[in-house]
Amino acid sequence: MMRVVTLAFRVADHAFLEAASLLVPARARSEWLREWRSEMWHVRKACTPPSADPARSECAVMAFCLGAFQDAWCLSRDASPHEAPPVPVHGSAGQCLLWMAAVLIAAYAFALCQPEVRMVRNAHRYPVRSGTILLEDQNSGKNAPTVPFQRFRAWSEGHHRYFDGFAFYRIQQQDVSAGAEAPSRWQVAESSSNLFDLLGVPIRFAPDENGAGIHAPIAILSYRVWKSEFGGDPAIVGSVVSIGGQQTRVAGVAPERAWKLPGRPDAWLLEPDAALPAEVKGNVVAHLTRAGRAEMWADRVQITVYNPDHTEQDFLGVAFGGPTPTPSDLYRFAVLLALLALPAVTSVSLGQFSVSSHKPPWPKRILRWAYLGAKLLLLLPIANFAALDVAYCHASQHSAASEYAQLSVCFLICLFGFRWALLDQRQRCPVCLRRVAHPAQVGLASRTFLAWNGTELMCTGGHTLLHVPGLPTSWFAAQRWQYLDSSWDFLFAGPEAG
Repeated sequence: MMRVVTLAFRVADHAFLEAASLLVPARARSEWLREWRSEMWHVRKACTPPSADPARSECAVMAFCLGAFQDAWCLSRDASPHEAPPVPVHGSAGQCLLWMAAVLIAAYAFALCQPEVRMVRNAHRYPVRSGTILLEDQNSGKNAPTVPFQRFRAWSEGHHRYFDGFAFYRIQQQDVSAGAEAPSRWQVAESSSNLFDLLGVPIRFAPDENGAGIHAPIAILSYRVWKSEFGGDPAIVGSVVSIGGQQTRVAGVAPERAWKLPGRPDAWLLEPDAALPAEVKGNVVAHLTRAGRAEMWADRVQITVYNPDHTEQDFLGVAFGGPTPTPSDLYRFAVLLALLALPAVTSVSLGQFSVSSHKPPWPKRILRWAYLGAKLLLLLPIANFAALDVAYCHASQHSAASEYAQLSVCFLICLFGFRWALLDQRQRCPVCLRRVAHPAQVGLASRTFLAWNGTELMCTGGHTLLHVPGLPTSWFAAQRWQYLDSSWDFLFAGPEAG
């Protein structure tokens, strides 16, 4: 019985070897079978001594024969022709540009979600009328309401050489209620009816007559209050709201960042001149004629007013619309500063090239410069939107601190972004734009002036070697690229070469 079992095991062992040989290429199959049969004979001699259990010994021989399948599969895989796999995306030039594009989209999307960013970017759409100034009393605090309404009325009714229009306003807190809603506290600017006409600021949703001929007070809502309190509903125009216990009609909505004067009102109450008390003090806005603008120095003009009691009062007219830098001005200035400071933090050279007849063709060279240009073109808007995001993410209004934050963040992003772009470009093969790898230290630091000493990196595609000096010298100051000819191909056999 045992002889029958042993014979069955031996037949199975030979069947396993024959089946495994089918995986081996035909030209090497007979040699492979001879090697495995001879190895099986030695294994059988070693595993089946006369004193051993026949069943356990035959199982050990069969386990050895089953290993022939793994050997045959490996041999078949190595002998099959290699298909060039796709170029890996990790660390490639394309992946770098995709990551930068993703950062740009995120910064732009975050900027769109911030109302203050939208306001400062759209501020240029509503410029203040040229020649408009704010009158400040030099003996009082800056922007303090010091002009009585009675004096404003006298100025408006008179004829002047240097002025052709005046407007009056004062800001105070008042209780406001709309319909059945609970009253809320707003900053309300009580002003003369010609304030927006003098500033040249358009009113959204305003009727064609723009309130002309209407003696009842009308209200202009700020864009922020219109969005937060009324949900941006255009139907609010024409409705009645109570401001300070007085019924007023909503005549329109001021555009974003339309208000450039001192104070941050939530609404403007445009009243007829006769409705304002004569003793009320406020701010006066004036518009200069061409002769008046000729008297200005550095967006300022000195004004002397003669009071009815024959005393003099000195005013300073300040142009509030012109000298304020816009976000675009700050962005361009930050980019210019970064370009000027770049040589102080990194070398602007992309390296030297050894004299060789194996230089890449012109399309490859153009692609290398196009890759550098694409990085810089993506970096510039990233710096712009990221700086706006940081400057205005917690700011409730435009301020000098926001301007400084935008300038600083944009400068740092541009400076270190340009530095990274150059460093990344210096580490990429000029032929395939892959990052060089496998750094190797060559030479001795003590022999820097007698022999070359530094780091050597190679392109995994077999195109170039990069030599980076450990200590720049007069004869080897910058990194140097060396193109490899076809004699190096045997070191890069496989899909990476080419």
